[in-house]
Amino acid sequence: MIRHFAMARLGSLRSQLMRWLLVPLLILVALDAVSVYYNALEVADIAYDRSLLASTRALAERVSVVNGHVVADVPYVALDSFETDTLGRIYYKVTGVKGEFVSGYDDLPPLPPDVKRSEAYPALVRFYQADYHNQPVRIAALHQPVYDDSMRGIALIQVGETMDARRGMTRKILFDTMWRQGVLVVVAALLVWFAVRFVLRPLMQLRSDVESRAPTDLSDFDPDRVHKEMRPLVLAMNGYMERLQTLITGQRRFIADASHQLRTPLTVLKTQAELALREFDRTPDRLRAHQDLRALRELVESIAGTTDSTVHLANRLLTLARAEHGAAEGGIAPVSLTGAARQVALELAQHAVAKHIDLSFDAAGDVLIDGSPLLLHELVVNLLDNAIRYTPAHGKIGMRVFEQRIGDDLHAVLEVEDSGPGIPAADRERVFAPFYRAPAAQLANPHGAGLGMSIVRDIASAHRGEIILSDGANEGADNPDRHHGLIVKVRFPASSRK
Repeated sequence: MIRHFAMARLGSLRSQLMRWLLVPLLILVALDAVSVYYNALEVADIAYDRSLLASTRALAERVSVVNGHVVADVPYVALDSFETDTLGRIYYKVTGVKGEFVSGYDDLPPLPPDVKRSEAYPALVRFYQADYHNQPVRIAALHQPVYDDSMRGIALIQVGETMDARRGMTRKILFDTMWRQGVLVVVAALLVWFAVRFVLRPLMQLRSDVESRAPTDLSDFDPDRVHKEMRPLVLAMNGYMERLQTLITGQRRFIADASHQLRTPLTVLKTQAELALREFDRTPDRLRAHQDLRALRELVESIAGTTDSTVHLANRLLTLARAEHGAAEGGIAPVSLTGAARQVALELAQHAVAKHIDLSFDAAGDVLIDGSPLLLHELVVNLLDNAIRYTPAHGKIGMRVFEQRIGDDLHAVLEVEDSGPGIPAADRERVFAPFYRAPAAQLANPHGAGLGMSIVRDIASAHRGEIILSDGANEGADNPDRHHGLIVKVRFPASSRK
Protein backbone atom coordinates (compact mmCIF):
# COMPACT_ATOMS: atom_id res chain seq x y z
CA MET A 1 0.00 0.00 0.00
CA ILE A 2 2.81 2.42 0.93
CA ARG A 3 4.72 1.50 -2.19
CA HIS A 4 1.60 2.05 -4.32
CA PHE A 5 1.10 5.48 -2.76
CA ALA A 6 4.77 6.39 -3.32
CA MET A 7 4.55 5.32 -6.96
CA ALA A 8 1.27 7.16 -7.57
CA ARG A 9 1.41 10.18 -9.84
CA LEU A 10 1.63 13.39 -7.83
CA GLY A 11 -0.62 16.25 -8.85
CA SER A 12 0.00 19.96 -9.00
CA LEU A 13 2.08 21.40 -6.17
CA ARG A 14 0.00 24.58 -6.31
CA SER A 15 -3.22 22.60 -5.98
CA GLN A 16 -1.87 20.57 -3.08
CA LEU A 17 -0.76 23.72 -1.25
CA MET A 18 -4.16 25.28 -1.83
CA ARG A 19 -5.91 22.20 -0.49
CA TRP A 20 -3.65 21.90 2.55
CA LEU A 21 -4.16 25.58 3.37
CA LEU A 22 -7.83 26.11 2.53
CA VAL A 23 -9.38 22.81 3.63
CA PRO A 24 -8.11 23.17 7.23
CA LEU A 25 -9.22 26.80 7.13
CA LEU A 26 -12.75 25.75 6.11
CA ILE A 27 -12.80 23.13 8.87
CA LEU A 28 -11.74 25.76 11.40
CA VAL A 29 -14.45 28.10 10.12
CA ALA A 30 -17.06 25.35 10.52
CA LEU A 31 -15.87 24.60 14.05
CA ASP A 32 -15.87 28.31 14.82
CA ALA A 33 -19.44 28.57 13.47
CA VAL A 34 -20.57 25.86 15.89
CA SER A 35 -18.80 27.65 18.72
CA VAL A 36 -20.34 30.98 17.72
CA TYR A 37 -23.79 29.39 17.60
CA TYR A 38 -23.56 28.06 21.14
CA ASN A 39 -22.00 31.29 22.39
CA ALA A 40 -24.85 33.19 20.78
CA LEU A 41 -27.35 30.93 22.53
CA GLU A 42 -25.65 31.61 25.83
CA VAL A 43 -25.56 35.35 25.24
CA ALA A 44 -29.22 35.37 24.19
CA ASP A 45 -30.20 33.33 27.27
CA ILE A 46 -28.35 35.69 29.59
CA ALA A 47 -29.95 38.78 28.01
CA TYR A 48 -33.46 37.41 27.81
CA ASP A 49 -33.26 35.72 31.24
CA ARG A 50 -32.56 39.11 32.76
CA SER A 51 -35.61 40.54 30.99
CA LEU A 52 -37.65 37.50 32.01
CA LEU A 53 -36.59 37.94 35.65
CA ALA A 54 -37.56 41.61 35.52
CA SER A 55 -41.03 40.61 34.31
CA THR A 56 -41.28 38.01 37.06
CA ARG A 57 -40.31 40.55 39.71
CA ALA A 58 -42.78 43.06 38.33
CA LEU A 59 -45.46 40.39 38.62
CA ALA A 60 -44.31 39.40 42.12
CA GLU A 61 -44.78 42.98 43.33
CA ARG A 62 -48.49 42.67 42.51
CA VAL A 63 -48.92 39.53 44.62
CA SER A 64 -50.30 40.15 48.12
CA VAL A 65 -52.39 38.58 50.92
CA VAL A 66 -55.98 39.73 51.33
CA ASN A 67 -58.15 38.27 54.09
CA GLY A 68 -55.83 35.27 54.47
CA HIS A 69 -55.73 34.53 50.74
CA VAL A 70 -52.99 35.13 48.17
CA VAL A 71 -54.17 37.35 45.33
CA ALA A 72 -52.46 38.73 42.17
CA ASP A 73 -53.46 41.98 40.61
CA VAL A 74 -52.06 41.72 37.03
CA PRO A 75 -53.43 44.24 34.56
CA TYR A 76 -53.48 43.25 30.89
CA VAL A 77 -51.69 46.47 29.97
CA ALA A 78 -48.55 45.18 31.75
CA LEU A 79 -48.64 41.88 29.89
CA ASP A 80 -49.10 43.65 26.58
CA SER A 81 -46.09 45.80 27.41
CA PHE A 82 -44.04 42.64 28.12
CA GLU A 83 -45.02 41.12 24.78
CA THR A 84 -44.11 44.30 22.93
CA ASP A 85 -40.72 44.51 24.59
CA THR A 86 -39.60 40.91 24.14
CA LEU A 87 -41.15 40.19 20.73
CA GLY A 88 -42.45 36.91 22.15
CA ARG A 89 -45.56 35.56 23.85
CA ILE A 90 -45.65 35.55 27.67
CA TYR A 91 -47.43 33.12 29.98
CA TYR A 92 -47.61 33.39 33.74
CA LYS A 93 -48.87 31.52 36.75
CA VAL A 94 -49.16 32.45 40.43
CA THR A 95 -49.29 29.67 43.00
CA GLY A 96 -50.20 30.31 46.64
CA VAL A 97 -48.36 29.33 49.79
CA LYS A 98 -50.30 26.06 50.01
CA GLY A 99 -49.86 25.17 46.33
CA GLU A 100 -53.24 26.49 45.28
CA PHE A 101 -53.69 28.09 41.86
CA VAL A 102 -54.07 31.87 42.16
CA SER A 103 -53.88 33.42 38.72
CA GLY A 104 -52.58 32.98 35.16
CA TYR A 105 -52.35 29.80 33.10
CA ASP A 106 -53.02 26.86 35.38
CA ASP A 107 -51.53 24.32 32.92
CA LEU A 108 -48.13 26.04 32.72
CA PRO A 109 -45.42 23.34 33.17
CA PRO A 110 -44.48 23.02 36.84
CA LEU A 111 -41.02 23.59 38.26
CA PRO A 112 -38.98 20.37 38.09
CA PRO A 113 -37.57 19.33 41.45
CA ASP A 114 -33.96 19.02 40.22
CA VAL A 115 -33.59 22.59 38.90
CA LYS A 116 -30.97 24.51 40.86
CA ARG A 117 -31.26 28.11 41.90
CA SER A 118 -29.55 30.57 39.54
CA GLU A 119 -26.30 31.91 41.02
CA ALA A 120 -26.29 34.93 38.68
CA TYR A 121 -29.00 36.76 40.66
CA PRO A 122 -29.56 37.28 44.39
CA ALA A 123 -33.26 36.39 44.11
CA LEU A 124 -34.62 32.88 44.69
CA VAL A 125 -35.16 32.30 40.99
CA ARG A 126 -34.81 29.16 38.90
CA PHE A 127 -34.80 28.98 35.08
CA TYR A 128 -35.89 25.97 33.07
CA GLN A 129 -37.18 25.07 29.62
CA ALA A 130 -40.32 23.15 28.74
CA ASP A 131 -42.86 22.69 25.95
CA TYR A 132 -46.15 24.53 26.23
CA HIS A 133 -48.85 24.39 23.57
CA ASN A 134 -46.32 22.66 21.25
CA GLN A 135 -43.88 25.53 21.60
CA PRO A 136 -40.59 25.65 23.51
CA VAL A 137 -40.73 28.15 26.34
CA ARG A 138 -38.24 29.51 28.83
CA ILE A 139 -39.72 29.83 32.34
CA ALA A 140 -38.49 31.78 35.34
CA ALA A 141 -39.79 30.49 38.70
CA LEU A 142 -39.44 33.01 41.56
CA HIS A 143 -40.22 32.22 45.20
CA GLN A 144 -41.74 35.37 46.69
CA PRO A 145 -42.40 35.78 50.44
CA VAL A 146 -45.95 37.01 51.22
CA TYR A 147 -47.51 37.79 54.59
CA ASP A 148 -50.02 39.80 56.59
CA ASP A 149 -51.29 39.76 60.17
CA SER A 150 -53.14 36.49 59.66
CA MET A 151 -50.66 34.39 57.67
CA ARG A 152 -47.09 34.15 56.37
CA GLY A 153 -45.56 32.02 53.53
CA ILE A 154 -43.86 31.85 50.13
CA ALA A 155 -45.74 32.12 46.85
CA LEU A 156 -44.41 30.82 43.51
CA ILE A 157 -44.53 33.18 40.54
CA GLN A 158 -43.80 31.62 37.13
CA VAL A 159 -43.37 33.63 33.94
CA GLY A 160 -42.78 31.82 30.66
CA GLU A 161 -41.61 33.25 27.36
CA THR A 162 -41.54 31.65 23.91
CA MET A 163 -38.09 31.08 22.38
CA ASP A 164 -38.75 32.92 19.11
CA ALA A 165 -36.97 36.10 20.10
CA ARG A 166 -34.00 34.21 21.52
CA ARG A 167 -33.63 32.07 18.40
CA GLY A 168 -33.96 35.11 16.17
CA MET A 169 -31.19 36.87 18.04
CA THR A 170 -29.02 33.73 17.86
CA ARG A 171 -29.54 33.38 14.10
CA LYS A 172 -28.73 37.03 13.55
CA ILE A 173 -25.46 36.75 15.46
CA LEU A 174 -24.59 33.51 13.63
CA PHE A 175 -25.41 34.83 10.16
CA ASP A 176 -23.48 38.06 10.72
CA THR A 177 -20.46 36.08 11.90
CA MET A 178 -20.65 33.55 9.06
CA TRP A 179 -20.98 36.29 6.46
CA ARG A 180 -17.84 37.99 7.71
CA GLN A 181 -15.95 34.70 7.95
CA GLY A 182 -17.07 33.72 4.42
CA VAL A 183 -15.66 36.97 3.07
CA LEU A 184 -12.49 36.31 5.05
CA VAL A 185 -12.15 32.81 3.53
CA VAL A 186 -12.60 34.12 -0.02
CA VAL A 187 -10.04 36.86 0.53
CA ALA A 188 -7.66 34.34 2.15
CA ALA A 189 -8.08 31.98 -0.82
CA LEU A 190 -7.20 34.74 -3.26
CA LEU A 191 -4.21 35.81 -1.17
CA VAL A 192 -3.00 32.21 -0.86
CA TRP A 193 -3.39 31.66 -4.62
CA PHE A 194 -1.30 34.71 -5.50
CA ALA A 195 1.20 34.01 -2.70
CA VAL A 196 1.73 30.41 -3.83
CA ARG A 197 2.06 31.58 -7.42
CA PHE A 198 4.66 34.14 -6.39
CA VAL A 199 6.56 31.78 -4.07
CA LEU A 200 6.71 29.03 -6.71
CA ARG A 201 8.06 31.37 -9.38
CA PRO A 202 11.76 30.42 -8.77
CA LEU A 203 10.83 26.73 -8.95
CA MET A 204 8.99 27.27 -12.22
CA GLN A 205 12.04 29.14 -13.54
CA LEU A 206 14.23 26.21 -12.52
CA ARG A 207 11.92 23.88 -14.42
CA SER A 208 12.21 26.07 -17.50
CA ASP A 209 16.00 26.06 -17.20
CA VAL A 210 16.05 22.27 -17.00
CA GLU A 211 13.73 21.90 -19.99
CA SER A 212 15.68 24.34 -22.15
CA ARG A 213 19.11 22.86 -21.49
CA ALA A 214 20.96 21.00 -24.21
CA PRO A 215 21.50 17.26 -23.59
CA THR A 216 25.26 17.80 -23.45
CA ASP A 217 25.08 20.64 -20.90
CA LEU A 218 25.72 19.10 -17.47
CA SER A 219 26.87 22.26 -15.70
CA ASP A 220 25.62 23.02 -12.19
CA PHE A 221 22.46 24.95 -11.42
CA ASP A 222 22.77 27.95 -9.12
CA PRO A 223 21.26 26.93 -5.75
CA ASP A 224 20.95 30.58 -4.68
CA ARG A 225 18.20 31.15 -7.24
CA VAL A 226 15.72 29.04 -5.26
CA HIS A 227 14.48 29.11 -1.69
CA LYS A 228 16.45 27.71 1.20
CA GLU A 229 14.21 24.64 1.47
CA MET A 230 14.78 23.81 -2.22
CA ARG A 231 18.56 24.18 -2.19
CA PRO A 232 19.21 20.57 -1.05
CA LEU A 233 17.26 19.38 -4.09
CA VAL A 234 19.30 21.60 -6.43
CA LEU A 235 22.54 20.45 -4.78
CA ALA A 236 21.43 16.83 -5.18
CA MET A 237 20.72 17.50 -8.86
CA ASN A 238 24.17 19.02 -9.24
CA GLY A 239 25.74 16.00 -7.54
CA TYR A 240 23.82 13.65 -9.78
CA MET A 241 24.94 15.52 -12.90
CA GLU A 242 28.52 15.40 -11.66
CA ARG A 243 28.28 11.63 -11.28
CA LEU A 244 26.63 11.42 -14.68
CA GLN A 245 29.43 13.49 -16.17
CA THR A 246 31.98 11.13 -14.62
CA LEU A 247 30.12 8.16 -16.03
CA ILE A 248 29.92 9.69 -19.51
CA THR A 249 33.60 10.63 -19.40
CA GLY A 250 34.47 7.08 -18.41
CA GLN A 251 32.36 5.70 -21.22
CA ARG A 252 33.96 8.02 -23.73
CA ARG A 253 37.43 7.06 -22.52
CA PHE A 254 36.48 3.42 -22.65
CA ILE A 255 35.17 3.71 -26.19
CA ALA A 256 38.28 5.59 -27.29
CA ASP A 257 40.61 3.04 -25.70
CA ALA A 258 38.59 0.12 -27.02
CA SER A 259 38.54 1.56 -30.52
CA HIS A 260 42.28 2.08 -30.42
CA GLN A 261 43.00 -1.39 -29.09
CA LEU A 262 40.61 -3.13 -31.47
CA ARG A 263 41.90 -1.28 -34.51
CA THR A 264 45.39 -2.83 -34.34
CA PRO A 265 44.45 -6.55 -34.27
CA LEU A 266 41.75 -6.06 -36.86
CA THR A 267 44.16 -4.25 -39.18
CA VAL A 268 46.69 -7.05 -38.75
CA LEU A 269 43.94 -9.59 -39.40
CA LYS A 270 43.00 -7.85 -42.63
CA THR A 271 46.62 -7.61 -43.77
CA GLN A 272 47.26 -11.27 -43.05
CA ALA A 273 44.15 -12.26 -44.96
CA GLU A 274 45.26 -10.19 -47.97
CA LEU A 275 48.72 -11.78 -47.88
CA ALA A 276 47.17 -15.24 -47.77
CA LEU A 277 45.02 -14.45 -50.80
CA ARG A 278 47.96 -12.93 -52.66
CA GLU A 279 50.11 -15.96 -51.95
CA PHE A 280 47.38 -18.23 -53.14
CA ASP A 281 46.84 -16.12 -56.30
CA ARG A 282 50.54 -16.42 -57.26
CA THR A 283 50.26 -20.18 -57.33
CA PRO A 284 49.76 -21.45 -60.93
CA ASP A 285 46.50 -23.11 -61.62
CA ARG A 286 48.09 -26.46 -62.36
CA LEU A 287 50.05 -26.40 -59.13
CA ARG A 288 47.40 -25.16 -56.77
CA ALA A 289 46.17 -28.64 -56.12
CA HIS A 290 49.67 -29.97 -55.52
CA GLN A 291 51.53 -26.93 -54.21
CA ASP A 292 53.04 -27.16 -50.76
CA LEU A 293 50.71 -24.81 -48.85
CA ARG A 294 52.82 -24.58 -45.72
CA ALA A 295 53.32 -20.81 -46.05
CA LEU A 296 49.62 -20.28 -46.60
CA ARG A 297 48.83 -22.49 -43.64
CA GLU A 298 51.07 -20.46 -41.40
CA LEU A 299 49.32 -17.28 -42.47
CA VAL A 300 45.93 -18.80 -41.84
CA GLU A 301 47.08 -20.03 -38.43
CA SER A 302 48.28 -16.53 -37.67
CA ILE A 303 44.89 -15.18 -38.70
CA ALA A 304 43.25 -17.67 -36.37
CA GLY A 305 45.50 -16.62 -33.52
CA THR A 306 44.79 -12.95 -34.11
CA THR A 307 41.08 -13.67 -34.28
CA ASP A 308 41.26 -15.47 -30.95
CA SER A 309 43.04 -12.51 -29.45
CA THR A 310 40.37 -10.18 -30.82
CA VAL A 311 37.57 -12.27 -29.37
CA HIS A 312 39.40 -12.45 -26.04
CA LEU A 313 39.86 -8.68 -26.05
CA ALA A 314 36.19 -8.07 -26.85
CA ASN A 315 35.11 -10.33 -23.99
CA ARG A 316 37.45 -8.55 -21.60
CA LEU A 317 36.15 -5.16 -22.71
CA LEU A 318 32.57 -6.18 -22.10
CA THR A 319 33.45 -7.55 -18.68
CA LEU A 320 35.35 -4.38 -17.83
CA ALA A 321 32.38 -2.22 -18.85
CA ARG A 322 30.04 -4.28 -16.69
CA ALA A 323 32.41 -4.14 -13.72
CA GLU A 324 33.04 -0.37 -14.03
CA HIS A 325 29.34 0.45 -13.97
CA GLY A 326 28.58 -1.97 -11.15
CA ALA A 327 26.08 -4.01 -13.15
CA ALA A 328 25.74 -6.66 -10.50
CA GLU A 329 23.29 -8.82 -12.37
CA GLY A 330 21.15 -10.93 -10.11
CA GLY A 331 21.45 -8.53 -7.18
CA ILE A 332 23.48 -8.79 -3.99
CA ALA A 333 23.20 -12.04 -2.06
CA PRO A 334 25.41 -14.37 -0.03
CA VAL A 335 27.76 -16.07 -2.51
CA SER A 336 30.04 -19.01 -1.82
CA LEU A 337 33.54 -17.83 -2.68
CA THR A 338 34.67 -21.42 -2.25
CA GLY A 339 32.11 -22.65 -4.75
CA ALA A 340 32.97 -19.93 -7.29
CA ALA A 341 36.71 -20.68 -7.07
CA ARG A 342 36.14 -24.44 -7.34
CA GLN A 343 33.89 -23.98 -10.39
CA VAL A 344 36.43 -21.79 -12.19
CA ALA A 345 39.23 -24.26 -11.39
CA LEU A 346 37.21 -27.03 -13.04
CA GLU A 347 36.42 -24.84 -16.06
CA LEU A 348 40.04 -23.87 -16.71
CA ALA A 349 41.68 -27.11 -15.65
CA GLN A 350 42.05 -28.27 -19.26
CA HIS A 351 44.07 -25.16 -20.14
CA ALA A 352 46.43 -25.90 -17.25
CA VAL A 353 46.73 -29.55 -18.31
CA ALA A 354 47.54 -28.47 -21.87
CA LYS A 355 50.59 -26.58 -20.53
CA HIS A 356 51.47 -29.34 -18.05
CA ILE A 357 50.86 -26.97 -15.13
CA ASP A 358 50.30 -28.38 -11.67
CA LEU A 359 47.02 -26.73 -10.60
CA SER A 360 45.94 -27.19 -7.00
CA PHE A 361 42.91 -25.96 -5.06
CA ASP A 362 42.59 -25.71 -1.30
CA ALA A 363 39.60 -24.36 0.67
CA ALA A 364 38.93 -24.08 4.38
CA GLY A 365 35.19 -24.83 4.38
CA ASP A 366 32.43 -22.89 2.66
CA VAL A 367 33.46 -19.21 2.76
CA LEU A 368 30.62 -16.74 2.04
CA ILE A 369 30.64 -13.11 0.94
CA ASP A 370 27.86 -10.70 -0.08
CA GLY A 371 28.01 -9.94 -3.78
CA SER A 372 27.05 -10.73 -7.35
CA PRO A 373 27.64 -14.34 -8.42
CA LEU A 374 28.28 -13.29 -12.03
CA LEU A 375 30.88 -10.63 -11.23
CA LEU A 376 32.65 -12.79 -8.67
CA HIS A 377 32.85 -15.57 -11.24
CA GLU A 378 34.44 -13.10 -13.68
CA LEU A 379 36.94 -12.01 -11.02
CA VAL A 380 38.11 -15.58 -10.34
CA VAL A 381 38.21 -16.38 -14.08
CA ASN A 382 40.46 -13.40 -14.76
CA LEU A 383 42.82 -14.24 -11.90
CA LEU A 384 43.20 -17.91 -12.81
CA ASP A 385 43.31 -17.23 -16.57
CA ASN A 386 46.14 -14.71 -16.05
CA ALA A 387 48.00 -17.20 -13.88
CA ILE A 388 47.72 -19.94 -16.54
CA ARG A 389 48.75 -17.59 -19.35
CA TYR A 390 51.85 -16.26 -17.59
CA THR A 391 53.00 -19.45 -15.89
CA PRO A 392 55.48 -21.35 -18.07
CA ALA A 393 55.05 -25.03 -18.93
CA HIS A 394 55.57 -27.46 -16.04
CA GLY A 395 54.93 -24.65 -13.58
CA LYS A 396 52.71 -24.54 -10.52
CA ILE A 397 49.52 -22.67 -9.66
CA GLY A 398 47.86 -22.81 -6.26
CA MET A 399 44.43 -21.37 -5.50
CA ARG A 400 43.28 -21.07 -1.90
CA VAL A 401 40.12 -19.81 -0.17
CA PHE A 402 40.03 -19.19 3.57
CA GLU A 403 38.79 -16.84 6.28
CA GLN A 404 41.05 -14.37 8.05
CA ARG A 405 40.26 -12.31 11.14
CA ILE A 406 41.80 -8.84 11.36
CA GLY A 407 40.94 -7.19 14.65
CA ASP A 408 37.21 -7.59 15.19
CA ASP A 409 36.45 -8.04 11.48
CA LEU A 410 36.22 -11.35 9.65
CA HIS A 411 37.39 -11.40 6.04
CA ALA A 412 37.05 -13.88 3.18
CA VAL A 413 40.29 -14.29 1.23
CA LEU A 414 40.90 -15.61 -2.28
CA GLU A 415 44.57 -16.25 -3.03
CA VAL A 416 46.09 -17.27 -6.38
CA GLU A 417 49.82 -18.05 -6.50
CA ASP A 418 51.71 -18.87 -9.70
CA SER A 419 55.32 -19.56 -10.67
CA GLY A 420 55.36 -17.11 -13.57
CA PRO A 421 57.57 -14.06 -14.13
CA GLY A 422 55.77 -12.06 -11.45
CA ILE A 423 55.28 -8.29 -11.43
CA PRO A 424 58.04 -5.92 -10.33
CA ALA A 425 57.18 -3.79 -7.32
CA ALA A 426 57.42 -0.62 -9.42
CA ASP A 427 54.70 -1.88 -11.80
CA ARG A 428 52.22 -3.27 -9.27
CA GLU A 429 50.12 -0.14 -9.13
CA ARG A 430 50.22 0.42 -12.88
CA VAL A 431 48.96 -3.06 -13.81
CA PHE A 432 45.47 -2.09 -12.64
CA ALA A 433 45.21 0.59 -15.36
CA PRO A 434 43.30 -0.60 -18.45
CA PHE A 435 45.52 -1.80 -21.35
CA TYR A 436 48.76 -1.43 -19.41
CA ARG A 437 51.08 -4.43 -19.70
CA ALA A 438 54.38 -4.83 -17.91
CA PRO A 439 57.40 -5.68 -20.10
CA ALA A 440 57.71 -9.15 -18.55
CA ALA A 441 54.03 -9.79 -19.25
CA GLN A 442 54.44 -8.78 -22.89
CA LEU A 443 57.28 -11.26 -23.30
CA ALA A 444 55.38 -14.08 -21.62
CA ASN A 445 52.07 -13.44 -23.44
CA PRO A 446 52.37 -11.20 -26.52
CA HIS A 447 48.65 -11.49 -27.30
CA GLY A 448 47.35 -10.26 -23.94
CA ALA A 449 44.84 -7.43 -23.72
CA GLY A 450 46.01 -5.75 -20.52
CA LEU A 451 42.52 -5.72 -19.00
CA GLY A 452 42.53 -8.66 -16.59
CA MET A 453 43.81 -6.87 -13.48
CA SER A 454 41.68 -3.79 -14.24
CA ILE A 455 38.60 -6.02 -14.27
CA VAL A 456 39.68 -7.67 -11.01
CA ARG A 457 40.17 -4.27 -9.35
CA ASP A 458 36.77 -2.91 -10.42
CA ILE A 459 34.89 -6.01 -9.30
CA ALA A 460 36.76 -6.11 -5.99
CA SER A 461 35.98 -2.41 -5.38
CA ALA A 462 32.29 -3.04 -6.09
CA HIS A 463 32.37 -5.68 -3.33
CA ARG A 464 34.36 -3.54 -0.84
CA GLY A 465 37.39 -5.77 -1.35
CA GLU A 466 41.09 -4.99 -1.54
CA ILE A 467 43.84 -6.52 -3.68
CA ILE A 468 47.34 -7.28 -2.42
CA LEU A 469 50.19 -8.27 -4.78
CA SER A 470 53.33 -9.94 -3.48
CA ASP A 471 56.15 -12.21 -4.60
CA GLY A 472 55.72 -15.96 -4.66
CA ALA A 473 56.77 -17.75 -1.50
CA ASN A 474 58.81 -20.68 -2.88
CA GLU A 475 60.19 -19.78 -6.28
CA GLY A 476 63.53 -18.07 -6.89
CA ALA A 477 64.71 -18.11 -3.32
CA ASP A 478 67.85 -20.15 -4.12
CA ASN A 479 68.22 -19.50 -7.85
CA PRO A 480 68.05 -15.85 -8.99
CA ASP A 481 67.52 -16.96 -12.62
CA ARG A 482 64.28 -18.73 -11.81
CA HIS A 483 60.92 -16.98 -11.64
CA HIS A 484 59.82 -15.46 -8.35
CA GLY A 485 56.14 -15.97 -9.18
CA LEU A 486 53.26 -13.82 -8.00
CA ILE A 487 50.69 -14.03 -5.22
CA VAL A 488 47.41 -12.18 -5.82
CA LYS A 489 45.35 -11.93 -2.65
CA VAL A 490 41.80 -10.51 -2.78
CA ARG A 491 40.28 -9.84 0.63
CA PHE A 492 36.51 -9.28 1.05
CA PRO A 493 34.32 -8.60 4.11
CA ALA A 494 32.84 -11.95 5.11
CA SER A 495 29.07 -12.31 4.81
CA SER A 496 27.11 -11.91 8.03
CA ARG A 497 24.25 -13.99 6.58
CA LYS A 498 25.23 -17.61 6.99
